[in-house]
Amino acid sequence: PITTHWIAVMDCRVLSVQSHVVRGYVGNKSASFPLQVLGFEVETINSVQFSNHTGYEHWKGQVLTADELQLLYEGIKLNNVNQYDYVLTGYTRDDSFLDMVVDIVQELKRANPNLVYVCDPVLGDNGAMYVPENLLPIYRDKVVPAADIITPNQFEAELLTGRNISSEKDAVEVMNLLHSMGPDTVVITSSELPSPLGDQYLVALGSQKREDGTMVTQQIRMDIPRVDAVFVGTGDLFAAMLLAWTHLHPNDLKMACEKTVSVIYHVIKRTITYAKEVAGPNRRPSPAQLELRMVQSKADIEDPGIVLNALVL
Repeated sequence: PITTHWIAVMDCRVLSVQSHVVRGYVGNKSASFPLQVLGFEVETINSVQFSNHTGYEHWKGQVLTADELQLLYEGIKLNNVNQYDYVLTGYTRDDSFLDMVVDIVQELKRANPNLVYVCDPVLGDNGAMYVPENLLPIYRDKVVPAADIITPNQFEAELLTGRNISSEKDAVEVMNLLHSMGPDTVVITSSELPSPLGDQYLVALGSQKREDGTMVTQQIRMDIPRVDAVFVGTGDLFAAMLLAWTHLHPNDLKMACEKTVSVIYHVIKRTITYAKEVAGPNRRPSPAQLELRMVQSKADIEDPGIVLNALVL
């Protein structure tokens, strides 16, 4: 029933440190609305403020420095409202900024030992890094050890552990290695592993060390239908929804992942349908037309119809 859901999140506070765009959905714009719809208090620090995401032809804006981040946090702290249940972070390009984020997380954890840090360790994809290489050791040695939930893709999981993934067995070993570095919940959001359902599917994997003292680890895999288009902001939405659904289904990673992936599926489906319609027949939709249909997906975010079943390994 809805009531237990609302009691569960009634005063759950999330500090989200991510990008902001005037137009469209990426970073904080991609995470805030869905979390708010699910009843979370979301407080945002915008690591950048851009006109739009950088997949457009043009973009303009400002970047928040580590000092400016510290100043904002200082203000929160002076008013004694630096109590959070969750911290959520995503794409960062600057090493000093990333260092400062971890310092803040560690301080918040001293104030609330139950705080859960959800980190999307954005480093790159398809074998190429798209952040400066000096961020890797910071993620590996500082960020991941402070994190409770991480959502790397295959390439990022390989970078963080120094291991290659070429089979499901490798993936499970890498997830266990990541557990040993700190996080109790690891989801490899996409991989190059072959799906038994064919090449129209991509494989995601998850692993969760149970919090109930049993030390049982639940491991799952999901075969997710591929979509032939480039979406921006889906990774940010994924991390935000994993935060929400692991909160509402603690110790049930299977259910949390099914709901998370189902939200993404509904949002993407609505977006591609809309984009094709506005682009017209045989025209490739533009970045502007492919902005996530977030507000229009409110009902799906609140109560996602489950579109795929995770397999317990």
